[in-house]
Amino acid sequence: MIQENQLDSDIIVIGAGPAGISFARGVAPSGLRVTLIEKSPESVLADPPYDGREIALTHTSRDIMQKLDMWQRVPDDEIYFLREAHVLNGESDYSLSFPHPKKVRGREIDTLGYLISNHNIRRSAYDSIKHFDNVNFQTGQGVVKVTTDAQKTTVTLEDGKVLTAKVLIAADSRFSNTRRQLGISTDMHDFGRTVMVFRTEHTLPNNETATECFFYGRTLALLPLGDYMTNCVVTIDSHRAQEILGLSREQLGAEMMRMLSNRFGEMKVISDVHSYPLVGVHARSFVAERSALIGDASVGMHPVTAHGFNLGLAGADILATVISEAHACGEDFSSQEVLKRYERKHMPHTLFLFHGTNAIVKLFTNEQTPARFLRSAVVRLSNNLPPVKFLISRQLTGF
Repeated sequence: MIQENQLDSDIIVIGAGPAGISFARGVAPSGLRVTLIEKSPESVLADPPYDGREIALTHTSRDIMQKLDMWQRVPDDEIYFLREAHVLNGESDYSLSFPHPKKVRGREIDTLGYLISNHNIRRSAYDSIKHFDNVNFQTGQGVVKVTTDAQKTTVTLEDGKVLTAKVLIAADSRFSNTRRQLGISTDMHDFGRTVMVFRTEHTLPNNETATECFFYGRTLALLPLGDYMTNCVVTIDSHRAQEILGLSREQLGAEMMRMLSNRFGEMKVISDVHSYPLVGVHARSFVAERSALIGDASVGMHPVTAHGFNLGLAGADILATVISEAHACGEDFSSQEVLKRYERKHMPHTLFLFHGTNAIVKLFTNEQTPARFLRSAVVRLSNNLPPVKFLISRQLTGF
């Protein structure tokens, strides 16, 4: 039998994005040897480029990031407050509003959530872990093959190098090749749409309020970065993406002003436009033999409810806690019994949010006349049912 000290690592993590590094940072204090494999060079992990994505974070996510020494590493002036959220339907000015609750579980809060740029989260994650001697990075190399058996997991890199460990964690995106090699099937939904993100400055304040505008033919999400800067997220059918991508910055600013009926006054685009295909995915299992999925490899969300990274961070935290506690108790942390604890804790919540979000998207992007009436009715009814608004606010805050 192969002894533990004969293996290259205790844990191999494929994918050094925020979820992968957050998991590694969470488990690092246990003393377990962790190897992170990442296709990008380590210089990119240390100083990630701006990619247009602003990540909405719940209070629970902030607590996890503080515990992992990540939140403290983000500059204060790069953390933005999300005081309220509004939903607009079609061409109506009537909005479904979600002000932040004053107190949740005895805890006073002054904001619905927070916004931090993805590249700042990635940088803070790397900075929080780089000093751990038991964490090793293998960068600039992709993975060509993974196998697991009763004794170990084996990973073969592009240069032919072979690494072994007791357990394998896949954190390599919603299109995870590792997940496929592990034989884990998924529920995948290609929305046939493209997401385009960019920053704007404007002359009228946004009042630190996020707004989701379900216009006919397009969806526009507005994420406040202070009062006079907003990240715009335009979602449109992919065959129409050039309607946005083909515009100059000046033309795009004018188009945003038109779509918003000059609500923010003069608008100026101040960043490049970044685009992403819109695909949702939920793995049918989060664990396999000596392996587990986290981040987008386990569940990749439609961005409309802003739960993507929050779920990824929660999953990374749960798995790190389960493995660390098992190791401290002398259990085999790579056993199916231990890994299933993670799945039982994390999967029910993700299933509810994944399918619930897809149902919302299906309704609010259906432009048939009956659906338009139903959309309007749902907005007005929800606005006048305090228990419904309270439950949604709880989800938005993360409590």
